[in-house]
Amino acid sequence: MDINVVNALAYEDFVKLFGNVVEKCPLISAAIWSYRPFKDLADIEARISEFIHSLPDSGKEGILRCHPDLAGRDLQSGTLTPESQEEQSQAGMTTLDSAEIAHMYHLNSEYKERFGFPFVICARLNNKADIVRQLSERLKNRRAAELECAIEEVKKICSLRLHSIVLSDIQTKL
Repeated sequence: MDINVVNALAYEDFVKLFGNVVEKCPLISAAIWSYRPFKDLADIEARISEFIHSLPDSGKEGILRCHPDLAGRDLQSGTLTPESQEEQSQAGMTTLDSAEIAHMYHLNSEYKERFGFPFVICARLNNKADIVRQLSERLKNRRAAELECAIEEVKKICSLRLHSIVLSDIQTKL
């Protein structure tokens, strides 16, 4: 889909199409719709980033709380969003053995207890070893630094999800 098609979408269609570029946060796509026409994909990403940065910390934490635990209950019960299912699968989180699942459960629980929101990482840019390593390392962060780090990961996830929906400028010109 090229940017002209995106700009022509009705509000409801725009929110439906882009409602999960930030996990379970259709409010964000609803909020940026009024900025149409977008110049390009980078413009959409910038508007989303500006919206997220304008939120107080409690709003940013709310975005993070919409994310599922990696290899957690939602994966085990099959209730992940299609995007999260694909991302966790690509990272190898769907092939963990019982000991690895138990280890992830322990790390996820410790992380949520320490920070008050789930561990968020762009699974598509990592494998299961990287995820476990970063989860262990990020447990040492201060809360403010971790909030910032987690929001940066949200933006990476968002960017990849947007790219899967909208053709990049280079592809559009080909």
